[in-house]
Amino acid sequence: MTELPPVEYGLAVERYLAASGLAEGSRRIYRIALDTWAWALADRTAPTGPERRRAHPPVLPLALLDHPDAPDRLRAAVARRAADTDPRTLNRELSTLRAAVAWWRAKGWIDGDPSTALRPSPLPSPAGAGAGTGPLGEEQLRALFTRRAPLREQTLWHLLHESGAAIETVLALDTDQLDLPGRRTRPRPDRPQLCWGTGTARLLPLLIAGRSGGPLFLTDRRAPAGTPAADRCPHTGRARLSYRRAAELFTAHTRPLGEGWTLRQLRAGR
Repeated sequence: MTELPPVEYGLAVERYLAASGLAEGSRRIYRIALDTWAWALADRTAPTGPERRRAHPPVLPLALLDHPDAPDRLRAAVARRAADTDPRTLNRELSTLRAAVAWWRAKGWIDGDPSTALRPSPLPSPAGAGAGTGPLGEEQLRALFTRRAPLREQTLWHLLHESGAAIETVLALDTDQLDLPGRRTRPRPDRPQLCWGTGTARLLPLLIAGRSGGPLFLTDRRAPAGTPAADRCPHTGRARLSYRRAAELFTAHTRPLGEGWTLRQLRAGR
């Protein structure tokens, strides 16, 4: 039976994500990014912060992507997002849109590509204290790890630095994967084994106290209705911390230390 093309943008997003093969956590991040472009196509400013995750995007036809003014609407949205969004986040959102548009065009659901003229935002210059894409220096790490920050953030930062693992891999960890005495994760055929040092070993038992399962790093609030069980703590009801939120918190906590720091610099060069 021939699959009928979706009329509504949101349904096209869901079909793209269903066929993507992404894990649920990654699909959630992609969905948030694609919802952002729905606000742009409707000539409306997307909500920011916690409101962005709770807001319902406007309902609009997928055919808007073929409208002659769609490129201009998206360019205006990029300019607005660039004013208050980390360039890496914005570039990731652009990449997500382009991938979805390419898939929709391959399915024959739309004809054009309004994202063609969109350009990635320039990344922070490597010049200047604390800026760049290389690993943080010893003084910068010392300032970071002695900074007053919540236990969750300090544990995440130590684990990223000491394990050298990808951020997505660390955020996907569950508490029952940890071998605390061995300072490593339990072997699993579908995930790399991580090891860590004394800083992480000191913090992890405090972070997971009273929790025997569920996501290792949790949000501050209870998980929204419909959150998959794998991304919800069975003890607290809170959701798995997202990459986006972890990056926002890192930026907020490190802004006084230097411009342009990113979570990836904690594992750069490893």
